[in-house]
Amino acid sequence: MTGRQVVRIGNASGFYGDRPSAFRELLEAGNVDVITGDYLAELTMLILARDRAKDPSLGYARTFVAQFEDCIGLATERGVRLVVNAGGLNPAGLAGRLRELSANLGLPVGVAHVEGDDLTHRAGELGLGEPLCANAYLGGLGIAECLRAGADIVVTGRVTDASLVVGPAAALFGWSPGDLDAIAGAMAAGHVIECGTQATGGNYAFFRTIADLRRPGFPIAEVAPDGSSVITKQAGTGGAVTVGTVTAQLLYEVGGARYAGPDAVLRLDSVRLTQDGPGRVRISGVRGESPPDTLKIGVNALGGYRNEVTFVLTGLDIEAKADLVRRQLSGVVPDNTTWTLARTDHEDSGTTETASALLHCVVRGKDPDAIGRRFTDSAVHLALGSYPGFHLTAPPGAASPYGVFRSAFVPASAVPHVAVLPDGSRIAVPHSPLAVPAARALASVPEPPIPDSEREGATRRAPLGRVAGARSGDKGGDANLGVWVEDDRAWPWLARFLTLDRVRALLPETAELELERHVLPNLRAVNVIVHGLLGEGVAYHARFDPQAKALGELLRARVVDVPEELAPEGVP
Repeated sequence: MTGRQVVRIGNASGFYGDRPSAFRELLEAGNVDVITGDYLAELTMLILARDRAKDPSLGYARTFVAQFEDCIGLATERGVRLVVNAGGLNPAGLAGRLRELSANLGLPVGVAHVEGDDLTHRAGELGLGEPLCANAYLGGLGIAECLRAGADIVVTGRVTDASLVVGPAAALFGWSPGDLDAIAGAMAAGHVIECGTQATGGNYAFFRTIADLRRPGFPIAEVAPDGSSVITKQAGTGGAVTVGTVTAQLLYEVGGARYAGPDAVLRLDSVRLTQDGPGRVRISGVRGESPPDTLKIGVNALGGYRNEVTFVLTGLDIEAKADLVRRQLSGVVPDNTTWTLARTDHEDSGTTETASALLHCVVRGKDPDAIGRRFTDSAVHLALGSYPGFHLTAPPGAASPYGVFRSAFVPASAVPHVAVLPDGSRIAVPHSPLAVPAARALASVPEPPIPDSEREGATRRAPLGRVAGARSGDKGGDANLGVWVEDDRAWPWLARFLTLDRVRALLPETAELELERHVLPNLRAVNVIVHGLLGEGVAYHARFDPQAKALGELLRARVVDVPEELAPEGVP
């Protein structure tokens, strides 16, 4: 499988629920060697755990079964291999189902799978408590073993998202664990395409610059033997691939300059992006370092039960109305109740909807009865004895269970990594022999020097987003906030302007939380980690935006003092 000049790897799924036709779209567009599918997020693992609890034969992404049935004939005809983490908590079960389907279709498809990540049955032994599921993030070399053995499709459980690209590249180019720069380069490419159309203009801060965003095409990474790559997309599709769209995705859900994986540590501060023609961005200069000797474990557990009521407050005296409701329910709701008043009302409005604010009351607890109808009925009992115009957005309901997520780390040696080949034989995949202690592998990188800024002149009040882009996301209970500029002239200003004190001032909900700042000059970016913003993960629903997807847009909307020469004409 070596000797190739480039391998073209397209990604057809960024989450469990992505556009179902994407596999066929990539296959019909042609000229791809491998198609990957990423289905697993922290919330997805919780959903799959609940599926498996109801039926032990489940626990995988069932939508992929229909996609496989629809496109496997075309994939076989064109010699395109599929690598998906749709196996979730039951990769062997999904692999068996795909074998049945391919046999029924009369297609000679070699199906392999990777297992070993599911540590739920060993949670107590490993000090992980009693979770619904506990899964290690494996690397890409198990995928490589399956492909080297001739697999047409490889199904995995929990691997790192970037491993879906690392595995095929390692197999096709014959990389060994010592090829750290090449592996890290593939990690960078994998991280860019893992979220599908987020790399091709989806959720992009400067979306108004993209001519056609109605149906963006799915991304393709052209990976070279040295690990460098070009990011592009299906020909003739909507969206765009620019240095900006790739920068945005590189900053998504990352931490510091060292981005760790099981096979290598990617130095994000080494990544260089250049426009390589229309719709093509080259990733080069990537450096890799030895991986840590531990593996990250995603632990999902049942946190308790949750319920909520939303009161509609219309017209005058919004704050006083909200205060009355809080006082009326003060002896009914638990002490940890969360109250949020969303001022969606507009003064002197002509419609009830635009004249109304929303008061959200969220309760959590271990007793589903106490926070079920007992709670919501108490809210309804206020209907004729509370504020004028009283009404709710929905009828009362029962409590629903919620999950909590946390990360843990265990020695890599404690986690099996097994490739189950198409003929059923099993190969133990060794963990990297180059691994070093985690404290060394993940050590913080000193902040690089920031170029002097000569801008001491006049400023103009303008939204930060008229100068800077941002992309934000979740990592368990933490949020990341990546902010970048596309103009070299603006970079020194951004790096000096966006201090942690400034973030706290612009985003008051972060003021009492622990923050980290990481500077990435090659990307003209600052990445801020907000610890604890999301409580115990997305399923906990700690805030209105539980995954912090809109945190970056909130920051961009804040009005700040921008040097006049950087602010576009007509701003604001």
